[in-house]
Parts: sequence; C-alpha cells; structure tokens
Amino acid sequence: MPRERGWFTDRDDMELREQRPRLTLAQKLGDVTHVSPLLRKVRGLSGCAEDQVGDWLLKCAVERGATHYEREFSSELPPDNPALGNEELGVALCLGHLPWNAAYIRAAAQLLSAADIDAVKLARLAEMERAEPVLLHIAASAARVSAAQEPWAWLRAHLSPRRKVPSESLPHWSRFVSQSGVTAFGGAPRIDWLCRETSTP
Repeated sequence: MPRERGWFTDRDDMELREQRPRLTLAQKLGDVTHVSPLLRKVRGLSGCAEDQVGDWLLKCAVERGATHYEREFSSELPPDNPALGNEELGVALCLGHLPWNAAYIRAAAQLLSAADIDAVKLARLAEMERAEPVLLHIAASAARVSAAQEPWAWLRAHLSPRRKVPSESLPHWSRFVSQSGVTAFGGAPRIDWLCRETSTP
C-alpha cells in the first residue's frame, strides 16, 4: 500500500521520476545536439527505436571486443550490423544525442584502442559528429597511463578541440583502465589501459 504524503503518494513520485526525460550527454556537457548523419545511419542499420540505440551500440561494442563492459542485454535488441565500421561505432557511442551513460564512453575507449583503427578516419568522424571533446578527454586519459597508445597519441597531436568541457563531467581516467592490487612482493598496483584485442592474419 503506497504511503500518503500530502496530495501525492510514493507511487505518484515514482511515476513522475519515470516520466522525466533522461539527461543526454550533450546536456551534461552544456552542449547542443546537431542533425547527425551517423545517428541516422545507426538507426537505419539497426532498426532500433530511439531509446534502444545506446544499448544496441554498447552491445555491438562488447561483441566486437570491448569485453570489459560485458553484461546481460535485452533479447529485443537487434543483432550487430557489420556495415557499421568500428570507427563509426566508437564515435556513435560518444554522440551527444544519447542518454548520459558513462559505460558508453568507456566502451568506446576500449573498442577504439586497437591496431586496426584508422586514426584519420576517426578524427574526421569526430569533427563531423561534434564528438571531439569526448574523444580528446579519452586521449588525455590515455596519456596518463599509456602515452604511446594509438589512436589517442595521434588524436592528441592532430585533433583540434571544438570546445572545452569540464573534465569532471566525463569518466575519470581510472575508469578506462584495469588495476591489479598490490603484489605479494609489495610492488605498486599494475595499471593497464583497456585495449581491444585484434586477430592477427
């Protein structure tokens, strides 16, 4: 039995919270969204409803190697579509149109941290889709742990920031790494940048 509080019950409060629109990444960063050709492509390839797009992208990233973010996904999500390239998938996870979810950005970082990523194509997509601030935040985080890690070293050197965003609005650098505990010999914890393994021909 819901508890009465004035004119509203606890159930009323719950329903109001459920009706509130979720904060988007753009809103969290104080940015505005644009007409996104990439989002239109994602919607067309996936057949997803708007509220499914982010989770579909995350599912695809996990299946392609961002295994640190493996979880149970809804059986209603469509299968992956290889017509969406890895660079496109990584940038799509960083689109301001998506609901704010740190896992999307973290999965994008692992997906894109691989030898088969075309840094030039990635930068061009980031500029077209206004995702430069997010990718440069990931790149700055990589610099703390693995400065030579690509494509982040190339992006730091060649991708211009469209605008600055508060770093605290995006995942802390430690959320892009794996950390082991102190070793049995008293050594410092091991910190590794999360990369996607690629198959060798």
